[in-house]
Amino acid sequence: MTVRQSRFSIQSILVIDAITCAAMAALLLLIPGLVAGLTQIAPSVLFWAGLILVPVAVFMMVIARSLRPPAWTVQVVIAGNVLWVLASVILPLSGWIAPNALGWTFLLLQAAIVTVFAWLEWTAIQPMMATD
Repeated sequence: MTVRQSRFSIQSILVIDAITCAAMAALLLLIPGLVAGLTQIAPSVLFWAGLILVPVAVFMMVIARSLRPPAWTVQVVIAGNVLWVLASVILPLSGWIAPNALGWTFLLLQAAIVTVFAWLEWTAIQPMMATD
């Protein structure tokens, strides 16, 4: 199997991932009630999800500042992204949260975006892993 090298540097991907992560954190921390009213996802769930994203965004930005981030740090980010996507699907399917149609759209759209980041990051670190 051939792995294509990403056109983007891992640093640029991580910076964009961190910015979107911080933006989502701000949305969920600053106006969880509004988002909850639109999505029917409990404000407390949104708030805690936003709070989790703050150190994640900081971690990604710290890694992105490195000239050659250690592959294991990027793998941690990828694993976190995969877990986020899984939680975004499993929580409503299990009944832990009961979003409305807009809530499902919100969850699936952000899960799709996070999936793209995980794939871009995985693709970008393949050459790094080959040399480690």
